[in-house]
Amino acid sequence: MIVAFSVSPLGVGEDVGEYVADAVRVVRESGLPNRTDAMFTSIEGEWDEVMDVVKRAVAAVEARSGRVSLVLKADIRPGVTDGLTSKVETVERYLTEGGTPRT
Repeated sequence: MIVAFSVSPLGVGEDVGEYVADAVRVVRESGLPNRTDAMFTSIEGEWDEVMDVVKRAVAAVEARSGRVSLVLKADIRPGVTDGLTSKVETVERYLTEGGTPRT
């Protein structure tokens, strides 16, 4: 499964980068495949291990902020591995090779 999530403190002002870094640090230390961009952090693994990391990332932000916002989207597809990379590679292949759209 792949989970894309965003965790942010509420009520601490506009500059939340330091808080978000605490959450991303938890994700990176998990050892699970992950990516962070301007809006979300995506992580890939089995249900329990991914949700545990998300929970700990939220806790890291919550430790310094009394209120936390969590946005989460999950792609639950048993048997698929390396989806974090392969899904992007598929789109890039269509863009560079002019792949034929499905009808």
